[in-house]
Amino acid sequence: MSGTQVVNEIYLSLQGESTFAGLPCVFVRLTACNLRCSYCDTAYAFTEGKRRESDEIRGKIQELATSYDGGPLPIVPVPGAGSHRLPLVEFTGGEPLLQPGSADLMRRLCDDGFTVLVETSGAHDISVLDPRVRRIMDLKAPSSGEVARNRWENLRDLRATDEVKLVLGTNEDYAWARETISAHGLAAVCPVLVSWVAPLSEAQRNPTLKPVPEGHVPISRRELADRIIADRLPVRFQLQMHKFVWAADARGV
Repeated sequence: MSGTQVVNEIYLSLQGESTFAGLPCVFVRLTACNLRCSYCDTAYAFTEGKRRESDEIRGKIQELATSYDGGPLPIVPVPGAGSHRLPLVEFTGGEPLLQPGSADLMRRLCDDGFTVLVETSGAHDISVLDPRVRRIMDLKAPSSGEVARNRWENLRDLRATDEVKLVLGTNEDYAWARETISAHGLAAVCPVLVSWVAPLSEAQRNPTLKPVPEGHVPISRRELADRIIADRLPVRFQLQMHKFVWAADARGV
């Protein structure tokens, strides 16, 4: 049914990652994902959710947006990225591109004047999205257990307004990421984000997650930062800001 989406949660918070970090953002977390990355911190979105009409979702976003600051929505400049209406709107999951109709809903929100972001695993065709949607696309590193699911054809569809994210937890991940960034010239295409794998709490652990491959050596947050500096890697090192403000396993933030 293209007129409905299965939604896990919709909430207003602060963007915790990407080049938009720190800005107010309405998050639309859709249910279901066909990957099981070893470090996934939102496994609750694999199955939890309620089917809602696309117009209902759009109305909820408008409600959260129009109540922002009690008046007209402000337009703010983002260095290197133009000016944007606040709050932003981000589709995340789960995997948003699994749901038929999600691309059309994002298009309609672009028509409404929102800056729309989508967090996607990189395992699905990103070309189906409206060119106004800013795609934050993962490239799954080896310790995720899902490196074979990367859809490399997506690289040819990347634009300067997109962002590529690599989540790294081991020495082997870092070596893979360094080679991948260089081999594909990613830094010349769009911003490249590098995140460290934060340890999961007991509540976040899910038995369906893939194991880290044998022989991998964990890399610390400090070691990852030091290697990026030493190797002159042309990336943006980022931390999940929301996990420093709220509990690491808090929902709706």
